Amino acid sequence: MTDAVETRADPSLRTVVVASAAGTAFEWYDFFVFGSLATVIARHFFADAGETVAYILALLTFGLGFIVRPLGALVFGWFGDRTGRKTTFLVTITLMGVATVAIGLLPDYGQIGLAAPILLLIMRVLQGFALGGEYGGAAIYVAEHSPPKKRGLLTGWIQTTAAFGLIGALSVILITRQIVGVEAFDEWGWRIPFLLSALLLIVSLWIRLKLNESPAYQRMEAEGGERRAPYKEAFFQWSNGRFVLIALFGIMIAQGAVWYCGYFYTRFFMERVLKIDVNTVDQLVLMVTVASAALYVFFGWLSDRLGRKPVMLFGMILALITFFPGFHALTRAANPALAEAQVSAPVTVVADPATCALQFDPIGKAAFSSSCDIAKSVLSNAGVSYSNASTWTTSTAATLVPGPDAFVVIGETMVESVDGTGMAPSELKAARTDVETRIKAALVEAGYPARADPARINMPLVFGILMIFMVAATALYGPQAAALVELFPTRVRYTAMSLPYNIGTGCGQGTSISGSGIPSPSPPWPPSSP
Repeated sequence: MTDAVETRADPSLRTVVVASAAGTAFEWYDFFVFGSLATVIARHFFADAGETVAYILALLTFGLGFIVRPLGALVFGWFGDRTGRKTTFLVTITLMGVATVAIGLLPDYGQIGLAAPILLLIMRVLQGFALGGEYGGAAIYVAEHSPPKKRGLLTGWIQTTAAFGLIGALSVILITRQIVGVEAFDEWGWRIPFLLSALLLIVSLWIRLKLNESPAYQRMEAEGGERRAPYKEAFFQWSNGRFVLIALFGIMIAQGAVWYCGYFYTRFFMERVLKIDVNTVDQLVLMVTVASAALYVFFGWLSDRLGRKPVMLFGMILALITFFPGFHALTRAANPALAEAQVSAPVTVVADPATCALQFDPIGKAAFSSSCDIAKSVLSNAGVSYSNASTWTTSTAATLVPGPDAFVVIGETMVESVDGTGMAPSELKAARTDVETRIKAALVEAGYPARADPARINMPLVFGILMIFMVAATALYGPQAAALVELFPTRVRYTAMSLPYNIGTGCGQGTSISGSGIPSPSPPWPPSSP
């Protein structure tokens, strides 16, 4: 590990923490509003795609922000190490706010056609670019003001900003939906959470403008010396480069997967797979996020006493042993009728594997016209878990081999699919609708619920399962800022820390989106429905 973070006693430390955390929470709010409204955004900006494909495209647009975050880290990291922490995160917060307000003003697909999703993508790129430079600046700024024995505790407040940003986003969405009504919210009210960013931006800028540069950076500037070359020193000098690799593969890849699975895949899973009402899902996620917010600071404080490594390892191990059984338990607790139907009437697609394609279409252009693909796409759109087979043995021990057309077995009921290869678009649509109608009728007959029954949802158990996921996420995330800051010297800290952080979170988000692309009431890794 490199030299310790230079600090000095600062009477305005509380102001430093509050101002840094408030601004970063605002940026997370902007970022999470989009993810929380993915279903609504899908209908407005990807209107020509099917329901599930449109939703996946909206998630991929959300994920695009993560893809460009490393670029933002490189650009703003360089400026942060060359021109100062304060100036850099004033620029990032302004860019994020402007892009978010712009999303709230964009015309949708019905008004300007293909230009709508293109403009949406551009705004998401700007959001991700800004966030790529924000987190590193805020975490470093607080760490460079903090006494060594309180660094985990104080930077833990920066870690809570993701939770507070999500709390703010969900709260505004819930309140707005309640005030204007569900139909009006889906039509135009979804824009309000984005437009509110204008007010939040003004407040955040006002707070941050009162801050001074960090003492460590001021001291480095006063000492002068040779001109800094952040890229060269951070990535091409082994003394720093090896810690960049440790930060990426030892900390950030795990953190990204655990945190985004715990917060975002669970939301998708409950809404799209377990068929829980969207308001109930929002309330559950909000309650869990509020309840777990203090854990970031707690685990940061604990890392000041036990060390960063033991606390973060605890989070990784807890996620490893609880995520797989946890998602199965979540199915039983939140939608017992679905869990019972899966046991009594499991679904199997019986087809020649050569006729089956991967049920994931990131650009919404795949035809999925074979009988196997039509059957699987219907099940995926319905959020139904299924297994695959090339032959089927009936209850009378007869072995069936699929002919040119695949068939779906739901318990003891067999539904034959249709091969749409070579059909005109209108004929293919009609054939798909016919298969969908027959499969859905068989699912209802087998006891598969169209929606989760609110009376049968075990809310305390669901809350408890989600809290276990949050303990794993916060134990890993709480000490993370202090751990990353302490790896690098002041002169390249912004650049060296920001890049692995943003690459790691991008990988974690990509994992969550990949799991979301193939609906299945099972753990997110591996998807059970290829």
